[in-house]
Amino acid sequence: QVQLVESGGGLVQPGGSLRLSCAASGSIFNVYAMRWYRQAPGKQRDMVAAITLDGSLTYGESVKGRFTISRDNTKNTVFLQMFGLKPEDTAVYYCNARIGNEYGVPYEYWGQGTQVSVSS
Repeated sequence: QVQLVESGGGLVQPGGSLRLSCAASGSIFNVYAMRWYRQAPGKQRDMVAAITLDGSLTYGESVKGRFTISRDNTKNTVFLQMFGLKPEDTAVYYCNARIGNEYGVPYEYWGQGTQVSVSS
């Protein structure tokens, strides 16, 4: 059994910063790509940022230059540092990870989500 647990969400004023964390635990043999998605009310879930096992990065257009994704492979944890937050960043943020089991078979896992609200 694998779990992804997110933390770090909250309410922040426009222009503020937040740092999200997502820790994977359980029967983990390899953690491949790790991603952050977000979903605002009434909208589809969109990818925000992704980081591969070797450190390659991908960002959504709306967050480039403001958000930074990183990971600590020793702790199976991914981070999302968010600067210059805007009201349109308000959403539930979900962690996603592709994790291999003892047979080398990868599975997709999701966290429960953490709310980020940007408002004055």
